[in-house]
Amino acid sequence: MIATSDHGAVRELRLNRPPVNALSTELIAALRQATEQATHDGARALVLSGSPGIFTAGLDLPFLLQLDRAGVAGLWRELYALMKTLASSPIPVCAAITGHAPAGGTVLAIFCDWRIAARGDFKLGLTEVQVGIPLPPVIFEGLRRQVGARQAERLSVGGLILSPEESLSVGLVDELASADQVLGNAVAWCESLLALPSEAMLVTRRRARADLAALFEHGFEDELSTVLDHWWSAETQSALNAVLQKMAKKAG
Repeated sequence: MIATSDHGAVRELRLNRPPVNALSTELIAALRQATEQATHDGARALVLSGSPGIFTAGLDLPFLLQLDRAGVAGLWRELYALMKTLASSPIPVCAAITGHAPAGGTVLAIFCDWRIAARGDFKLGLTEVQVGIPLPPVIFEGLRRQVGARQAERLSVGGLILSPEESLSVGLVDELASADQVLGNAVAWCESLLALPSEAMLVTRRRARADLAALFEHGFEDELSTVLDHWWSAETQSALNAVLQKMAKKAG
């Protein structure tokens, strides 16, 4: 589910769960483990990438809606653990957003150091409220850190879908590139940091990202419990099943 490639000191972790890299419990856990393993293997920076035209479509709703409460809790617990791993990574992480990245795709990106998105007819944004899920606090705080308070309010409350150009204009991504250059630009961005004096860069980076890592320093079980209560509410379940019906109709 994770294809690993090394570009010198930069390790690429490519999501590889066709057709749309939807985030299942197994994929989320595999990405977390691969992210942690990279440091142990001596990688000095990471690039998270996806398939041509699709970074990830976000949480695998058909899979999730088949799970009981324990199963859903397991997926969300893995997602929180992955966010924590990215936020506290001891080495730089660049998101090479190779296409569509709604909901969970944007979540992964905002906990990275830098985000390069492909130009094209692609969509990004935190769409959780569209499917009846209040945006979890830790994700909202990550968004607010990225785009500022006013834009975070506008984007999250409306569950807005943005083009790559709109995402750049509000600060949701940091750079745009043609689809065939996203990965190369991501590796080059990592290399530009690695060319700096190492200790000075890493100490400053750790200081700069301390607020992001601090979002997880007291654990996340209380917040997770609230997320699960919302997930199993009648309104959210109705909205999720409506989305699933639309997906089935489109596929048909």
